[in-house]
Amino acid sequence: MYSAPTLKLSTVRPWYAQRWPWLLMLGPALVIVAGSFAAWLAYSRQDAMVVDDYYTRGKAINQDLRRDRVASAMLLSFEARYDAAAGVLRGEMTSFGKPLSAPFRINMAHSTLPEKDLMLDVVPDARGHFEVALPLLEQARWQVGVEGAKHDWRLASEWRWPAQRSVKIDADPAIVK
Repeated sequence: MYSAPTLKLSTVRPWYAQRWPWLLMLGPALVIVAGSFAAWLAYSRQDAMVVDDYYTRGKAINQDLRRDRVASAMLLSFEARYDAAAGVLRGEMTSFGKPLSAPFRINMAHSTLPEKDLMLDVVPDARGHFEVALPLLEQARWQVGVEGAKHDWRLASEWRWPAQRSVKIDADPAIVK
């Protein structure tokens, strides 16, 4: 008995029902979204100004080195701890290993956002201990500078809060010349 061949109708789905075209279009679509986001960030965020007067700032480096030498000659030492629960920065300042009770200033520069920089005027007690109110300290790499009220000496270091619970800055005795 002979039977006629049966025709099988192929069921080809349209292109948009396949997964491969969508997978191939995913890469360029992600690039467009990421590019749009990067453009929005660049447009909406203000660039931090580096320095207008770079020549004047360059000349000031010699002044800073002189202040570092004065700090070394005085054998200054600064130590501070931040108590987040109380919102205070506590510490002590010594010169020649003895308490320093003269007023000084602590400059804390945020690593990326200049609007978060802090300047704290400190008046230590007779034992060189101080306590100053400090708002919530953001997790960051802070550049800490401690200088005399008359800008006659300076100590500087880096502080990674909260990885480092305290910051200690000792004047380098090798700088004295």
